[in-house]
Order: sequence, then C-alpha cells, then structure tokens
Amino acid sequence: MRVTTERDRCVGSGQCAMLSPDVFDQDDDGLVVVLREAPGEDRRAEVLQAADLCPSRSIQVHG
Repeated sequence: MRVTTERDRCVGSGQCAMLSPDVFDQDDDGLVVVLREAPGEDRRAEVLQAADLCPSRSIQVHG
C-alpha cells in the first residue's frame, strides 16, 4: 500500500491525523503531511477510513 496526497486540495479538517496519527500529521497551516508513505498492512483499515472521510478527497491509497 502506498499513500499520496494532494496538499493543494487539503482543507485542513484533520480527520486523517486523528484517525491515523502514525501515517498522517498536519503542518503549521493545518495541511496534511504524510509521515509514512508506505504504511504496513496493519494500518490499512484506518488509512482507508481516513481517505474515505477526507472532505476534500485529497488522500489516495494505491495498492
């Protein structure tokens, strides 16, 4: 699994960072930062949930 984001679409809701803090964080402007581009399979459910709940659809999960 590989995680990418489109930071220019991010609205800073923070859902991703709350749902999967080992994979996502927010910068000083509140925009998404990917901490682990290739998280383990044990993180799949939370990463998919973060992508699904992202209001701007700026998170993509590949593989």
